[in-house]
Amino acid sequence: MMRADWHRAADGERTGVFESDETGGFTGAFRGGADMLRGRAMPSLFDALDKQSEGTVAVDRDARVIWINAKYARMLGIPDPAQAIGREVEEIIPNSQMRQVISTGQPILLDLMLFGSQRLIVSRFPLTDDEGGVIGAVGFVLYDSLHRLKPLLAELSRLEAELAATKRRLDERRQPRYTLQSYVGDCAPSLEVKRKARLAARTDAPILLLGETGTGKELIAQAIHGLSARTGRPFVGVNVAAIPDTLLEAEFFGAVPGAYTGLDRRGREGRFKTADGGTLFLDEIGDMPMGLQAKLLRALQEQEIEPLGSDRPVKVDVRVIAATNVDLEQRIQDGRFRSDLYYRLNVLPIQLPSLSELGGGLEAIAESILQEIAARTGLPGRGLTPEAVEALSRHPWPGNVRELRNVLERACLLTDNLRLTVEDLAEALPTVRLAARQTPSRPTPLPRPVPEALPVPSTLPLDYDAAYDAFERDLLGRALAASNGRAEAAARLLGISRAAFYKKLARLGLRAR
Repeated sequence: MMRADWHRAADGERTGVFESDETGGFTGAFRGGADMLRGRAMPSLFDALDKQSEGTVAVDRDARVIWINAKYARMLGIPDPAQAIGREVEEIIPNSQMRQVISTGQPILLDLMLFGSQRLIVSRFPLTDDEGGVIGAVGFVLYDSLHRLKPLLAELSRLEAELAATKRRLDERRQPRYTLQSYVGDCAPSLEVKRKARLAARTDAPILLLGETGTGKELIAQAIHGLSARTGRPFVGVNVAAIPDTLLEAEFFGAVPGAYTGLDRRGREGRFKTADGGTLFLDEIGDMPMGLQAKLLRALQEQEIEPLGSDRPVKVDVRVIAATNVDLEQRIQDGRFRSDLYYRLNVLPIQLPSLSELGGGLEAIAESILQEIAARTGLPGRGLTPEAVEALSRHPWPGNVRELRNVLERACLLTDNLRLTVEDLAEALPTVRLAARQTPSRPTPLPRPVPEALPVPSTLPLDYDAAYDAFERDLLGRALAASNGRAEAAARLLGISRAAFYKKLARLGLRAR
């Protein structure tokens, strides 16, 4: 292995000697005026950089300007370079890093420095004495004269534009997709949820959303955020159960560089910091490990977090909405959830009803889902026959709206019928067919006479929708006649909800007594 050693000759001249190792067969030496060569090269290099650059400045070990050329002085708005001498460099160049070069002794070969609306490419080098001690620094503004840097600037501008576009897309994704109008239903339980959501939007108090899976907890959380004063700020949702326990702390509170092996050298921001100024939605909060619950409690109480690997708290301004489908009070008794955290979260609880508790509201939800499926997939718009609505109302729906959406979308894909029948639903939900088989036939058929106000059409039109409307108008009229004009009794005869019966009357232009 070859090495190079520097020696002093007898006459004091510095020379370089190359020697081979014990296995080599080469030995060479050179003697020359290294100091003389260096003494001649350095001034010429300095002069070349000074001429090519847009400006040159030199400072002493205290970062005070000891020399600046006229070109740089004019750029800085200083008419006479002598006016800059003796002043601290940051006083005339606010974004200067010369003091950093002096303190570290390391050059900054290429850097971007903002000066007004311009971005200047600069180089900075330390100045040393014979013993190697730093006695100052010199800086060059390498701007428009070095044309080879133009492609670099163009690429940098492109990357900055891409970064800005990516940040905009991320901000858009962090905005809520749902509003309170997205929560379909006009039955009493649904209206109560909407009322409490509006109340919750007026304050910054923590909210606890309770309900079975698929009841729309995240939808309500987004709606509350959109109605609150934090609208326009980030809405960050995180499923606690979906993150490994070992990563939860860093995921929520962030981590400083070097906090654990494999962490990016820039560290990790954490969901609390990402949601700063906005809303953090914690789904399935009942699955949070006990150790992390204490840190969450402190974050809620003090509005500050401590990133993993750091001993400095960071202030945050976050509104927390938590959700769960488990009994937290039972988990407290089992020792799996902190009671103090429960009381902190349970300031304003909102209980979301299950699909089976909505009664007649199921039909409106189903129709809304069918409209959404048609808009998303491009399939024709579908409706439901009265028998199909009745069959759906008999199903227990353990998966709630999520399960209903799955069944309806599957049925839409398996049939061409514009109105889904019991048979269409049975293809997607076998229990519907079983329930239909077990349903006894109605003992009392509807009477045939029809009142004069609702005549039976002598001929049905050839258009399918018009014919269906004529048939439904006849059916509703006979039901009203059999029940003496009472809508509730007529709906019971037809086996549909009163709300559905009134909707059909309104659509057909009919009225009950």
